[in-house]
Amino acid sequence: MQKIVSAIVSDVGRVLLGKERQVQLALACLLSRGHLLIEDLPGMGKTTLAHALAQVLGLSYKRVQFTSDMLPADILGVSIFDRQSGQFHFHEGPVFSQVLLADEINRSSPKTQSALLEAMEERQVSADGETRLLPQPFFVIATQNPLQQSGTFPLPESQLDRFLMRISLGYPTREAERALFLGTDPRRQLAEIKPRIDISTLKKMQHLVGQVKTSESLLDYLERLVLYTRRSPDCTVGLSPRGALALLSAAKAWALIHNRGHVLPEDIQAVLPSVAGHRLQSDSGNGDHLVERLMRQVDIIAA
Repeated sequence: MQKIVSAIVSDVGRVLLGKERQVQLALACLLSRGHLLIEDLPGMGKTTLAHALAQVLGLSYKRVQFTSDMLPADILGVSIFDRQSGQFHFHEGPVFSQVLLADEINRSSPKTQSALLEAMEERQVSADGETRLLPQPFFVIATQNPLQQSGTFPLPESQLDRFLMRISLGYPTREAERALFLGTDPRRQLAEIKPRIDISTLKKMQHLVGQVKTSESLLDYLERLVLYTRRSPDCTVGLSPRGALALLSAAKAWALIHNRGHVLPEDIQAVLPSVAGHRLQSDSGNGDHLVERLMRQVDIIAA
């Protein structure tokens, strides 16, 4: 398992320099059967991460550029009348892929954003009175520009909650950027990435996440974290049961990719900012600043 994970992270790292931790978080999100939101400035490598991850895992990949005039049918698909047969035929949209990159999702209207809700939660699409299952695995990677940029629509809380993790890539280190200057074109390196595993292996890895053990003391620590978010006056909105389960699942996946069969408190702390940051709310805005306080205030071992 460790060899497979190292190979995946290494291959993606050849085109996304200096972002090993973000690649590991993205992989943990996929293994947890969740969806990933990447929030950052344009040009930081968000699309590169999505494309490279799909290629190294051998998954089908489609990209949708979200715009203000986009309609739900542009994502889900549409029925077109065939004159020869006298019937309507459904033409699948880009959502029918194993990895869907929803690029700049917050540049589309709320109506279009909500078109992904059923697909992300139920892994199916309802159209023309018929339910169509999506390919498995199904992984949405959405990118989002900072809200202060022009032409953006904030994602509603119900949409945000569908994303198991939210991460940010940030600027590269000086060494990584120098290597980027001296290296070959990342797009050429991206085309050279070969699949490291097949779909059956990926599904096996996802199954193994559920087999990772958790002790009673670990679950006690998780419960104290969740309870703190719900009772602290700093939080106007705490973690929901779905958010708590997402935190546990992500911690299990983080333990697995680090070659452990049990969850440590450090695993929860490693994924906590990505899982809880976009779910917590305070009077001063989103809950990013609450995560550090949460880890400081809640002891690993109960007093």
